[in-house]
Amino acid sequence: MSLHRQIDSYLRHLTIERGVAKNTLAAYSRDLKRYEVYLSSQGVTSPSEVTKQQIQVFGEQLVTNFGLKATSVARVLSGVRGLHRFWLLEQVTENDVSATVKPPNPGKRLPKAISLSKIEMLLTAAGPDPADEAAVALEPIRVRDRALLELLYATGGRVSEIVNLDLDDLIDKSLLRLFGKGSKERVVPVGSYAQRAVENYLVRVRPGLASAGRGTPALFLNQRGGRLSRQSAWQIISDAASLAGLSEHVSPHTLRHSFATHLLEGGADVRVVQELLGHSSVATTQIYTLVTVDALREIYATAHPRARR
Repeated sequence: MSLHRQIDSYLRHLTIERGVAKNTLAAYSRDLKRYEVYLSSQGVTSPSEVTKQQIQVFGEQLVTNFGLKATSVARVLSGVRGLHRFWLLEQVTENDVSATVKPPNPGKRLPKAISLSKIEMLLTAAGPDPADEAAVALEPIRVRDRALLELLYATGGRVSEIVNLDLDDLIDKSLLRLFGKGSKERVVPVGSYAQRAVENYLVRVRPGLASAGRGTPALFLNQRGGRLSRQSAWQIISDAASLAGLSEHVSPHTLRHSFATHLLEGGADVRVVQELLGHSSVATTQIYTLVTVDALREIYATAHPRARR
């Protein structure tokens, strides 16, 4: 079996046996296609011909030839190691040459959160307040945009989770069902501000958008009546940040990071935040505690009379 078909077999395994999410599968496909092209350039035609040195050189080329950061290289090599483990288990190869290949150390980066006041500026710029009936009537699409951003910040959901919401995922006004990585389901509460924004969108805007489409169950619709895409959601957030005059780079993850940081600053238990974010390990959530510790240090240094020498 050719190298291409062996890689394709692994991707089918991820889809059928592991049930990985579509976005994760797409990332694996891109990374392993790059790996396949590299191996082919080295004259490799079957999995048994791959050497540890070739994998190490591949990792180095991801930096030198493609300019990938350490975190991206680590992600790609993780996919490569998964592929080689699969080949070993399926007896395609006799050993796993990738087992001892180490990715570069990505270092520890703090999530980028913005202050509550800037979140409020962003939400105001996204669309009219639900109580402002005149503005709502004039700007129906921006009513949708406001509801989208309110829901992202209120739930800490990933952008893919929010745009993939269907109407049936609204359990009631105060509860929402999200499907995270690996199709893991979780139920999260929705605050009163987001409740009003979503209800306003559902009553005043969505019916008009839906009439242009084919009856999709999606919660958030584009102007053609189809499901709003991730790319469109990114653009909506970027436009709102520009209108708000925010100097920071603002992305959907900025809202997610801010959600987690603000909860922890407000005294929420890290395991509760873990559950709300859909993290499988509390260690993933604990990086947010570094943000709040830095804030405490700054406050201490400013306010305590014996903080500075």
